[in-house]
Amino acid sequence: MNYFTKGEKLLWGASVLLITLFFLLFDRSGYLTLAASLIGATSLIFSAKGNPFGQLLMILFSLLYGFISYTFSYYGEMITYLGMTAPMALFALISWLRHPYKGNRSEVAVNRLKAPEAGLMVLLTGAVTAVFYFILKAFHTANLLASTLSVATSFMAVYLTFRRSPYFALAYAANDLVLILLWSLAARHELSYLSVVVCFAMFLCNDLYGFINWKRIQNNQNNV
Repeated sequence: MNYFTKGEKLLWGASVLLITLFFLLFDRSGYLTLAASLIGATSLIFSAKGNPFGQLLMILFSLLYGFISYTFSYYGEMITYLGMTAPMALFALISWLRHPYKGNRSEVAVNRLKAPEAGLMVLLTGAVTAVFYFILKAFHTANLLASTLSVATSFMAVYLTFRRSPYFALAYAANDLVLILLWSLAARHELSYLSVVVCFAMFLCNDLYGFINWKRIQNNQNNV
């Protein structure tokens, strides 16, 4: 219990409480959605600490979230999380385990991307997004433009996670904003999806904290 600070325990507890509360108020049937949300929130608090266990939980979350997206014809989300986020979380898990900070398996060594690699990432993001646009269009994906934007932010997030950059959390925060929009649109037709909106709102708070904490970890590692 001493592994997490009081603030981190409060953040995780508030996330779990609000996710569960809105599930009980507006859903009470999609227990798979509840399970995915709680796993995702727990994944983020571990990832914010640079702990590889967070990536293991992210793989499980991606599998569950991909199925949930399929139920509302958000094929972009389904393909993104099953075909990209889950595999990249696996690669990130391997990368984080292979780069512990001074042998500490519960803290990854933070990496700093150089300008050429950052440029390559932007080019790859553009290429992947363009390909996915036509794939999603062929599948008659609901809310095509927002789903395509979700692909772009997701790819950038998983790439930065794999490369152990603090900015992965900001990319995920951008993705959270897109997903809040997507599931808000879905909630207009099915009120139970409001619990998913709250889930990603809490993810946004966790990802913003993750970025702040990773910068703190990076500074500490650089000072040592």
